[in-house]
Amino acid sequence: MIVAYFDCFSGASGDMLLGALVDAGWAQAELESLPQKLGLSGVTVSVGRARRGAIEAARVSVDVGQAQPTRHLHQVRERVMAADVPERAKTRAMSAFERLAEAEAKVHGTTVDKIHFHEVGAVDALIDFVGTCWGLESLGVEEVYASALPLGRGRVQTEHGVLPVPAPATAELLRGVPVEMPDVQAELVTPTGAALLTTLVRRWGWAPAFRVRAQGVGAGGRDLAEQPNVLRLFVGDTSEGAEPGLGRRTVMVLETALDDASPQVIATLVPGLLAAGARDAFLTAIQMKKGRPGILVTCLCDPGQEDALAGLLFRESPTLGVRVRREERIELARRAVEIDTPHGRVAAKEALLPDGTRRLMPEYESLAALAEKTGIPLLELSRSVLAAWNGGH
Repeated sequence: MIVAYFDCFSGASGDMLLGALVDAGWAQAELESLPQKLGLSGVTVSVGRARRGAIEAARVSVDVGQAQPTRHLHQVRERVMAADVPERAKTRAMSAFERLAEAEAKVHGTTVDKIHFHEVGAVDALIDFVGTCWGLESLGVEEVYASALPLGRGRVQTEHGVLPVPAPATAELLRGVPVEMPDVQAELVTPTGAALLTTLVRRWGWAPAFRVRAQGVGAGGRDLAEQPNVLRLFVGDTSEGAEPGLGRRTVMVLETALDDASPQVIATLVPGLLAAGARDAFLTAIQMKKGRPGILVTCLCDPGQEDALAGLLFRESPTLGVRVRREERIELARRAVEIDTPHGRVAAKEALLPDGTRRLMPEYESLAALAEKTGIPLLELSRSVLAAWNGGH
């Protein structure tokens, strides 16, 4: 799986994101063709180089050579959805536009339908939003991760007058996002950068282990006295280097030890965790302090699910704390199949081993349902599934 990690140590803006993508390998010609694809007359995009502190980076500029109309959200949507760019890029770009419009409407006490994007600002946003999403598609990125966002301090001049940093719309967009407040007198995260990242990023603060294939650096519009005003991008593959048939997955492991819960309570935890989206859950008998017998509850889930599943453990058990750790799992490539047997159809998983051979694992629930329906012992049904599958191979 191809992933992108944005290292936002000096913040993020639309032009910084575009510059990082081009520097990481996105074709410059595609970005420069974007005004035409969006039907923007008198607008050109250029890519140059700029030095910010000790770092050289790609610098993207949008030049508007003629007057542009004010655009409302529905007009932006029509233009974006008509553009000759990948469908997912258009969908993601509109999601970011809608997030920005909702944030602006909330902080200014109006509605999304009344929000409008002013002249040059509308053009910049169109290029930033559609370009960033197109660049990720062109680089084959499937998932996006990013560091915590430093917001900066001070004031910024806007079309609404002087506003504090972070701007109110930016602050609204960043609800639930990890941020830092460095003593840098500048707007480090713009509303455009915030809208894009909060739309695209799957997880903040870390990324799954990956092998770096490319990196890019995008320059902001001005120099900062405190640090280089750049955004770094790393693009890599989470499965590169694995044996054929093998893949790597990051999983979160949740554990809690219980010695004061009744068996009736404990019995509900595993099915509850699985129903809530856990990849696996199980119980282990342990001996705890003072010789008390206890139960270790272990749950495996995808990154991003741990808070919800920990919440379930807090609600459904007397635990006062849940341990969480990140682990990497090597797993076989697999696919879901259905096997026709003389007794009926059974669901199964077919796995590919590193040596190219395949293995079949019938699904227990499917076997059990067929056993109940036919009266045939489950073990006999399992053998018939494997026989039918081997007959087809």
